[in-house]
Amino acid sequence: MAMSGAEKREQVDSSSRCSDRPTVVKRVLRTLHSLKTPLNYGGGKVEEFVLEWTPLGLMVSYYIFSVCMYIICSDTLISVFWWIYLTSNFCIATLTVVEALMSVSICRGFRKAVTRVNDNNWIFPTREQKLPVVDLVICAYLPNEADIIVDRITHACEKVIYPIDRIRINVVYNTPKPMEALETKLRQLQVNYSQLRIIKVPNSTSKAHNINYFLTLDTGADIISIYDADHYCHPYAPRWAVERLILDEDISVVQGRCVVFNASETVVTKMVAVEFDKIYASSHPGRAALWGFGIFAGSNGYWRAPLLKTLRMDGSMLTEDIDSALRALSTGAKIVHDLNVISYELSPTTLPALWKQRLRWAQGWAQASVRHAVLTFNKPADDGKRRLTVRIGLLSLLLFRELSYYLVTQYLCLIIALICVRFPKSGEGFVRLLFFQFPVAYWCFIVSVVCLIATLVIVYRVRSEFVTRRMALGFSVFYPFYIIIMATVGVYGHAREISNYSTWNPTSRT
Repeated sequence: MAMSGAEKREQVDSSSRCSDRPTVVKRVLRTLHSLKTPLNYGGGKVEEFVLEWTPLGLMVSYYIFSVCMYIICSDTLISVFWWIYLTSNFCIATLTVVEALMSVSICRGFRKAVTRVNDNNWIFPTREQKLPVVDLVICAYLPNEADIIVDRITHACEKVIYPIDRIRINVVYNTPKPMEALETKLRQLQVNYSQLRIIKVPNSTSKAHNINYFLTLDTGADIISIYDADHYCHPYAPRWAVERLILDEDISVVQGRCVVFNASETVVTKMVAVEFDKIYASSHPGRAALWGFGIFAGSNGYWRAPLLKTLRMDGSMLTEDIDSALRALSTGAKIVHDLNVISYELSPTTLPALWKQRLRWAQGWAQASVRHAVLTFNKPADDGKRRLTVRIGLLSLLLFRELSYYLVTQYLCLIIALICVRFPKSGEGFVRLLFFQFPVAYWCFIVSVVCLIATLVIVYRVRSEFVTRRMALGFSVFYPFYIIIMATVGVYGHAREISNYSTWNPTSRT
């Protein structure tokens, strides 16, 4: 039967629509594909935002929850918590002053050693012909340290007093983008100084990668020292470290003293300069004397080359230096602190820069503590014996130190809660609220204050030439608040580790 004209037109239109369907689908697919990149970019930004701010949210929640918990606690529970925090912080203060007291005789011994060498016209016991070969490695991230690297290289090549045929200055650097002018200047320096080697590490994104690349090179060195690019090595630092390693063949690593030389720039640098004197001239040597082990702190450390080449650095750790030190201890290696092995470094000049640095340290210490807590009860890898004092010291360093952040911050939260619900009506009532909830608290408070003053007096006695009396006094006044801030940073670092925060923020160098 013949179709009508209307039926023919409908069939043609239907065929046309069917033929257009692939075209329509292609258009939809192209549109979706064009949206893919913006969606990925937006999703990446959201993920980055969540990862960046989750740790802060955890820390704020921690403080709010803790204060609210104490507000609703019964008087009996408040008494229990108060006693725990008071006695714990009393123990922390006592341990701190004991370590400081242990460092006094050590500092005196190192000063006498300097006097003896000075009286001998700076002639050391070992003859130059018998000195070991030293590789001095300077690790640099050029965009961050471009303004200072040439100056530090020149200092190392011209000022270090060590036989030139037995020391090599190795600058091991990485850069995410070419810096032709600076890199050309570095290569020219290599021509000017025979002991200098400039090594650009391909595909490197960290200090650990730079060091590990260098360790693959067959340099024939007996000792390898590691420095960050902001450090000025003291002219006699390599010689003091080498003499210590020669004197005691059981020593595997010598960690020197790091001194902040830009102390006078800002309030932040003043505080950090005194803090570094406390850490490197008091706490580190005192802890080593008390517990029987030292720590490699990341810069100004001298390793026996075979040990460092065996251990290498773990690039997955934020504080690869602490991790390497603890792995060395696990093998039975002996690490010592030498106050005559001095380097001068830059402190962050602003509070945000210091905050980023300390958060990275706190998270790195948390990583290392979790990984190496087993050292407190297992056997050394060399099947030797680990003394009880070393085990107790490791327990203090890896567990109690991390726990102390919560003891300090919980004490603070408890005080805030008590102020909120029992706000005192007089100054005497405020002091009694803070410190004298129980009769024994008088003695704990008095002893803690005495320990604090004694520690600060010892730090003042061993201060560097860049720290003035006014700086030391200012640090002493600020020290209780400093303890709270560092405890908060520690809790924040744990929050970062829990939330898998992995962004690396290099310390600003100027």
